[in-house]
Amino acid sequence: MSEDRFEVDEEYLLERLELAENRIREIENEHINKYAPYFEHVAKHILRCINIYRAGYSLADIENTDINKLSDDNMSVYSDIINYDDSFLNPDQYAFIYNELMALVPWAYDSQLELIVVYTELFLEMYGVYVDELASDTPDIDKARHRNNECIYWFYHDYCEIFQYNSVKALFEDDNNVIPSIVANADLTKTNYLYAYGVPISDNELRLASYINSLSDDDIDNIASTYVGGFVKGYEAMGKDLSSKSIVKVEFPIGLERVVRRSKEIFAKYNLTPVFSRDGVLSFAGGPRSRNTYLSSMNKQWLYDHRNDKGYYFDKRFYNRRLECMEEAFKEFADKAHKFAGPAVIETFGEADFEPINKISAYKFTDDQNKWNVEYMSKAGVINNTYLPRDEYSYTIIAFPIPEIGDDEFFSKVFDKTMELNTLDYDKYLKMQQCIIDVLDKAEYVHVMGQGDNCTDIKVILHTLTEPDKQTNFENCVADVNIPVGEVFTSPVLTGTEGTLNVSHVFLNGLAYKNLVIEVKDGKVVNYSCDNFEDEAEGKRYIFENVLHRHETLPIGEFAIGTNTTAYRMARDFDIEGKLPILIAEKTGPHFAFGDTCYSHEENVTLYNPDGKEIIAKENECSALRDTDVSQAYFNCHTDVTMPFDELALIEAVTPEGEHIPIIKDGLFVVAGCEELNSPLK
Repeated sequence: MSEDRFEVDEEYLLERLELAENRIREIENEHINKYAPYFEHVAKHILRCINIYRAGYSLADIENTDINKLSDDNMSVYSDIINYDDSFLNPDQYAFIYNELMALVPWAYDSQLELIVVYTELFLEMYGVYVDELASDTPDIDKARHRNNECIYWFYHDYCEIFQYNSVKALFEDDNNVIPSIVANADLTKTNYLYAYGVPISDNELRLASYINSLSDDDIDNIASTYVGGFVKGYEAMGKDLSSKSIVKVEFPIGLERVVRRSKEIFAKYNLTPVFSRDGVLSFAGGPRSRNTYLSSMNKQWLYDHRNDKGYYFDKRFYNRRLECMEEAFKEFADKAHKFAGPAVIETFGEADFEPINKISAYKFTDDQNKWNVEYMSKAGVINNTYLPRDEYSYTIIAFPIPEIGDDEFFSKVFDKTMELNTLDYDKYLKMQQCIIDVLDKAEYVHVMGQGDNCTDIKVILHTLTEPDKQTNFENCVADVNIPVGEVFTSPVLTGTEGTLNVSHVFLNGLAYKNLVIEVKDGKVVNYSCDNFEDEAEGKRYIFENVLHRHETLPIGEFAIGTNTTAYRMARDFDIEGKLPILIAEKTGPHFAFGDTCYSHEENVTLYNPDGKEIIAKENECSALRDTDVSQAYFNCHTDVTMPFDELALIEAVTPEGEHIPIIKDGLFVVAGCEELNSPLK
């Protein structure tokens, strides 16, 4: 395979675009039936995007345009996301194709001519089906929908090779987007440049950019150095060779360009070149996700409603086709894959609380599709790890609040406090966490109990240390790949691990859960519930899709004790517990991760804590199958569920001799040497 095979003559594409554009202009006057308003509306959206493409706006053009006009134009093209409930993007209408066509806006700014053409032609093909079926004397809407689903299926089947090639390419090369130019060249003293992304720009992005651009050079250097430093420390901590790498995939929220520009300079000192790829809204790419880089502020109900849209064309034949295309694409980029250093991610938190509505009209996977999706993710993970072995690269993640969290003064205070969290004393936490590990390493199992209304009561079985003077079960985790400090964590033994985990309120991957209860036997989920919906079955589906990621069960891949009581205090003082990202929330109490272990695909890498002891608890009974049945070894997900300290009665280490040694009692640390951790808790 070569990239040349995907290139289409530009003149030929322009001819196709002109033909499609002329046909779309005719739709406005045809009024075929009651579905005419939908097709007419979507046709206008396509024409707006074609006009943007033909205008060929440069960064300089946008920076020299009145910002009020930029805002009005942006609001116009994304008005249906802003006014979602009454829009044709709502699945209460036939929304699939319109939702896919929202990608035309950023493609127009990126001059992605071929993508604009092929999706416009898909729309016309589907419109033609409705004209054919519904303009007759005996219109058949069911037949029209069936034929349109056929159009969708074969479109994604036929273009799968190109889409998958572009998806893999985006890991290693800037995918013909405007982002590198914005990072390198934008005038950051004004906010006009934000509109060059071609995505919805709200008050959130405008305020974030203004705030970041008001900080001193020292502040920016501190943020960038912490971010890049975490990436480099990850290589050092894991004993990996950074000198052989040259590509780092940088992901960041719109508004932090000044930080990213400085980070790019620091990465260059390590001979690392950042790659910026655009996250689209296409169902092929997993659909729109609220926390994706460059997607900006999105209507979360819109994101939630369209999370399953690939179900319109997803079956076993399609997933096998996609796996073949993925394998071929990775072969093409095998040389660059060896130079891939990993992702360096800046996350955000502070979004308004969101409790989704489960709409009947939104697509729901069939039981077969749930099974196929799990199979596909497993096999895709194997291909990915073949060309990007997890033990050969690293990553880092850091998080900052966004202005949506409160007014300017409140946001500024939370931002400053978060920066303080991100730079807490590494050595101090290292010593306190070692005191906790020394106690835990005496244990056969750990017992965790809730207090008050929290019904948590769970026993976590630990691996046997055959040489306790040289071995440990827990990693002493400070601030490298996961910023901020700190936690101690392990991969439990599944057999014998059992009980109930309960959290009154938790925020996971952008979704809120009320009174989440998960029951575990032999380390695997056997039952679960939440109080988000009146219908218990709806709550189970919610957890099944978003925590279990459509697996019938998942193992506990990690048990950890978070030690960042400063982060816990910050969350309480600012009343933002439900807004913290997992990255920070997992450090604010004990937590259990469901899915893969933290050492997924790296089980054979020898790791040591700073005290020189080897970390031996890197696998469980599932991941131990990796050499005999890899499909049963990995789950391609890892979701942390954290208990807050004030819902915690006890964490104790129970030794083989039956001694019970408390680590946390009544919400406070009781291990000698950890007294300082209690100050923020009192």
